[in-house]
Amino acid sequence: MPVDGRVARGDATRRLVLRRAADVASVDGLDGLSLGRLATELELSKSGVFALFGSKEELQLATIEAAFGIFEAHVVTPSLDVPAGLPRLRAICENWLEYSEKRIFPGGCFFFNVGAEFDARSGRVHDAVAAASGSFAGFIRETCSEAVSLGHLDADPEVLAFELHALGRAANADAVLNGGTQAYALARRAIGARLS
Repeated sequence: MPVDGRVARGDATRRLVLRRAADVASVDGLDGLSLGRLATELELSKSGVFALFGSKEELQLATIEAAFGIFEAHVVTPSLDVPAGLPRLRAICENWLEYSEKRIFPGGCFFFNVGAEFDARSGRVHDAVAAASGSFAGFIRETCSEAVSLGHLDADPEVLAFELHALGRAANADAVLNGGTQAYALARRAIGARLS
């Protein structure tokens, strides 16, 4: 059955709006999003953008989902092509640092920024941010456990995962605040030492 042209255009517009929303939220936070702002910046009708999402909260939730898809495409998915255990763990860390360093989102790591914005709140948006961040943290933990069980590392997998996660987050925070690439270089050295 052929796809209705209006549906295809609507899907394309939704993707365009969500990509811009993720970029905006990485700098200004999810509270910095508004349907009117996005419509103006993208030269779309405000009513058309409103029809896509219906409310600011639905826009925020859709933005989190879209940002997680982008994050997975840059960080998680490529690491799955690398052999299990230590090689995959190294790939995850490097992909994550590259994702932040290359500013896939202008504000650095989307989830670090919106996590800080919503960490002390409750509600659906908090839960969506926590679920996305928790999913990635769980992936790091699983990969650490796999590396230990394969005999690639002698470490407590939960502590190691926490350390690697902390190093990635610290590199992102320092680089976004201070500019430059020194934080990424230091994180790479620290991660390399921890995984040697």
